[in-house]
Amino acid sequence: MNTISQTEYPSIFDRVKAIIVDSIILIILMVIVTDIFSSFEHIPDSARIIAFIIIFGLYDPILTSFFGGTIGHKAIGIRVKQLDNPEKNILLHMAILRYLVKALLGWISLLTVSSNEKKQAIHDSFAGSIVVYSAKQNSKP
Repeated sequence: MNTISQTEYPSIFDRVKAIIVDSIILIILMVIVTDIFSSFEHIPDSARIIAFIIIFGLYDPILTSFFGGTIGHKAIGIRVKQLDNPEKNILLHMAILRYLVKALLGWISLLTVSSNEKKQAIHDSFAGSIVVYSAKQNSKP
């Protein structure tokens, strides 16, 4: 088992790679939803807007809370964990807070990644979370 002091924290570049993967996935999801809605007549625009908000608003928090990260995180080999208990995923309400801060600040939120020991972004600080390499990555010699 790794202790927090033995943990390697991902660089800003690995985090950006995960964001790119997630962005591609979200675009694909949007295209699929758009195609589904286009096949039906009389779908109100409000239904489309709600569907897009749900996809954008829940993708990150739900996957982060239940699985320790998004598909992009998994693809790059990183995970989001509780700062005080790095063996556990963050709770859903904290994942939502983390996502809201990240969405509001955008790329600005990543500015602090290189400036602190645990490479926490601003949104990680707000949510009491850290991003670490997954167990396989962390156990490299």
